[in-house]
Amino acid sequence: MNEIFLMKLGEIVLKGANKRQFENKLRQNVRRRMKPYGNFDVYIMQSTVYVQPMDEDADVEGAWEACHSIFGVVSLCRCRPCEKNLDSIYNAIEEYLGDDLDCAKSFKVESKRSDKAFPMTSIAISQEIGGRLAESHPHVEVDVHHPDYVVYVEVRDLAAYVHGPAEPGAGGLPTGVGGRAMCLLSGGIDSPVAAYMMAKRGMEIECVHFFSYPYTSQLAKDKVLELARLVTRYAGRMTVNIVSFTQIQEAIRDNCPEEFFTLIMRRFMMEISQRIAKGDGCGALITGENLGQVASQTMEAMTVTGAVVDIPIFMPLVGMDKEEIVTIARKIGTLDTSILPYEDCCTVFTPKHPKTKPTLGQVLHAERNLDREALIAQALESVEKITVKYHDEPLL
Repeated sequence: MNEIFLMKLGEIVLKGANKRQFENKLRQNVRRRMKPYGNFDVYIMQSTVYVQPMDEDADVEGAWEACHSIFGVVSLCRCRPCEKNLDSIYNAIEEYLGDDLDCAKSFKVESKRSDKAFPMTSIAISQEIGGRLAESHPHVEVDVHHPDYVVYVEVRDLAAYVHGPAEPGAGGLPTGVGGRAMCLLSGGIDSPVAAYMMAKRGMEIECVHFFSYPYTSQLAKDKVLELARLVTRYAGRMTVNIVSFTQIQEAIRDNCPEEFFTLIMRRFMMEISQRIAKGDGCGALITGENLGQVASQTMEAMTVTGAVVDIPIFMPLVGMDKEEIVTIARKIGTLDTSILPYEDCCTVFTPKHPKTKPTLGQVLHAERNLDREALIAQALESVEKITVKYHDEPLL
């Protein structure tokens, strides 16, 4: 029989009456992720996703790598299925794991019997198979407490499965079960991590980016689209809304006190993002804000910038330190792109002495000379929607 992947569910198993809804969404996501790699059968039994290549043309290695970035899976392993009898189980282990055993200093067998009709207990299976393997590999010691290598045997409904140690999955909840949200995506380190973290909680992600040509270059725009592409490895394909922001920033520069530039700019960003979000069926905004990191991310500043929207604002990084954020960025592969030296619009017209503890009344007074509605309407007319997929060609 062919090799098969077993993907163990994470917190989905704790769900109650709606558990099937989570499983169905996960199965859909896995099937979609497997399509670029060939013909795979995907089904769920006993809180486990089975991913089985159906022909020799399937790209098993590519599919295996892709499975590591599917949310909702806590661990996964490559297995050899076999008939549910001791001889078949032992032979499958020798054929599939024999080389790994030969390289180990010690081993043990760990069995799990999900099929209660099987005549032997889990302990009895481990003892019998372990004894046979000890005879055929006399140079490898048996160590049931601290083995160098563990042989796993799972006796399930359809077959028995043998495999080595499992690898960690992406965790979280299946993309799509947590609703849809709009992420304000800059070219920095934080916002791609924020998008990833909310996708991990089951959210379908759409992005908005504010582009200030000629103050920011085409390379800066490409950098953001590349960051979005990298995030789609986990979140699935997404739409990036590119908003022309130049006229708004110039209007702020010409009509507002300098110390309020960043705050007023972010208020425009939040309101424009909300309008796009509502039009596209998103029920929340996501930002990469981190309390105290910069002047516009004090409690008072975030209160003022959030006052222009009436949908939830999710800030998954708000209590993290920078090193924690960088660690996640490195893990998901966005860090190297984020630190490329292409400025985004947030660095344009930066005040020398920004207001760190503003009140809403102060900001409303500072922006009184702006025709907010006309500027927002003009920006919304400029929106360019770009669909991004992980298998697109990298832009940088």
